[in-house]
Amino acid sequence: MIIERLIVGPIQANCYIVADEGSREGLVIDPGADAATILKRVLQLGLKIKYIILTHSHFDHVAATGAVKKATGAKLAIHEADAGSLNDGLLARLAGIVTEKAPPPDMLLKGWEKFTIGKIDFTVLHVPGHSPGGIALYGADVVFTGDSLFEESIGRTDLPGGDYATLIDNLNTRLMALDDAIKVYPGHGPDTTIGTERRGNPFLVNPPRREC
Repeated sequence: MIIERLIVGPIQANCYIVADEGSREGLVIDPGADAATILKRVLQLGLKIKYIILTHSHFDHVAATGAVKKATGAKLAIHEADAGSLNDGLLARLAGIVTEKAPPPDMLLKGWEKFTIGKIDFTVLHVPGHSPGGIALYGADVVFTGDSLFEESIGRTDLPGGDYATLIDNLNTRLMALDDAIKVYPGHGPDTTIGTERRGNPFLVNPPRREC
């Protein structure tokens, strides 16, 4: 499996290019800025991008969506609870940043949908709390967590639609239900693992291990 992380935009969000090495089918997670850089790397890798998946609607994760979609023809997916705020622009204006509008999504997610690229299957996990429609994408021993879980931290919950108790509950019931060895690729910052966060994340030390 190919996993390429590009740090994009003024808030240094992680955009991921993920692909099946054999078929060269791929997806882009959170094209938050710097569309030219994302598309150049897609071209260098020789990939056919099938999907653009947004972990949530905040501008630093979606601002390059239109350009990437136009260039690749990929289907755009976002959780239905965040679709309405995809272009509200509030957070961008507060940050003093001008962004391009994202196109309408092709797929509205609820959770538990499957995405397949080549021989790799991913499952959508609904992990609200940072935003109402926050998701993680899990498969092939990795999970892309957006702004729900970071190395030794969690997503902020003081933005519109955020809720601390909801986020903690969903981290415990969704992400902490995964095996310790699962590698975590967050929306900002370095990689980590579920086990590392289970043992040392100050927000999640010794959480109850529950089934999804």
